[in-house]
Amino acid sequence: MNFRIKQVSQELDLPVSTIRYWQGEFSEFVKPGRTNGGQRRYSHKDITVLGRIKELVYGKKKTIEQARKILNMGVKNMKDIDWSQQTILLTGGTGSFGKHFCRIMLEKYNPRVIRIYSRDELKQHEMRIAFNDDDRLRFFIGDVRDRDRLKRAMEGVDMVVHAAALKQVPACEYNPFEAVKTNVHGAQNVIDAAIDTGVKKVIALSTDKAVNPVNLYGATKLCSDKLFIQGNAYAGEKKTRFACVRYGNVIGSRGSVIPLFLEQKKSGTITVTDDRMTRFWITLEAAVELVLKGFYYMEGGEIFVPKIPSMRISDLARAIAPECRIKNIGIRPGEKLHEALTGEDEGRNSISYKGMYVILPNMSWWNRKNYVDGKKLPENFIYTSDNNDSWLGVEELKKIVFGMADNKKKELQLAVNA
Repeated sequence: MNFRIKQVSQELDLPVSTIRYWQGEFSEFVKPGRTNGGQRRYSHKDITVLGRIKELVYGKKKTIEQARKILNMGVKNMKDIDWSQQTILLTGGTGSFGKHFCRIMLEKYNPRVIRIYSRDELKQHEMRIAFNDDDRLRFFIGDVRDRDRLKRAMEGVDMVVHAAALKQVPACEYNPFEAVKTNVHGAQNVIDAAIDTGVKKVIALSTDKAVNPVNLYGATKLCSDKLFIQGNAYAGEKKTRFACVRYGNVIGSRGSVIPLFLEQKKSGTITVTDDRMTRFWITLEAAVELVLKGFYYMEGGEIFVPKIPSMRISDLARAIAPECRIKNIGIRPGEKLHEALTGEDEGRNSISYKGMYVILPNMSWWNRKNYVDGKKLPENFIYTSDNNDSWLGVEELKKIVFGMADNKKKELQLAVNA
């Protein structure tokens, strides 16, 4: 979206004359387009830069020359990423997110190479076939528990997406030491390997269960988040930067409740743990987009949280099987009635920015550049699934679930005909 100069003036509370003057003084950073009639049109990026100039000149009393030098130091964060020049490592790359990430990146962004790093050779084989042996994909057998293998796999890598984790709540409860080895020690290994090999940026996938955790999975992911945030200080002068993205249940992922409900539909009874239960929902497309936005805006230390809808588990059951009886079986150990994507202690450091929430690090090393036009949130701000402005009702859920099923049938038919 492009903005008129008067809109920019209102947004930043700056006179139009000042904007024109700064545009001339900072022409290498502020580059508005022109309409056929010659009128200026400013982008989001231009507004961000002008906001940063305002902070430097008015807030920090810097001269124009001093402000220009400071902007030059952070200019890399403002540039679009040329994905065709990037080599990406994707841990846990054969999962639902990994496959969708690869599909979008290959179709839209044409990265130089995506290295799939995972433990299961069969899933890698199946993925290689599904992607028609695309020569931009490389398949590395390895475990995030193995630091040496990770380090070898990251040689020459520019960006890392860390999606590998033990995610099933009951499995983590029953196998706690294994959950710690993968989710905590594995995070440390990713951080160490990225720093040692000179990776530019790392984004780790987090979960709503990391907020005020009541199960071991959530606790290990909270610990992982803390490691990645503090990894920026641990990197020292090596310039590797770390951030996290945090979201809720993914529609259509392997761990989704949808396949269970579809199977139970045959019996005439759908089981839910509590009909009051709510959850955040996000599509795979939106999850991938959040990661890409994170790479674009990150300075290191942020947790990016999408603004996504909530749904009631009982509504999902009615959408999938309206003719079935719904049976309440009680909340399982380690389960919550409602999930949260930000904690109360995080609200004071959170902003609303570019259609998402950004939890900024409260650390002495933090040097904020990109978020000057972010909207500060109330100190006690909490983003929970039961207190959301956006909801998916029964009819919308029907369209999502059965539209997803139709798409899977089409994909299967295409594979048969190939």
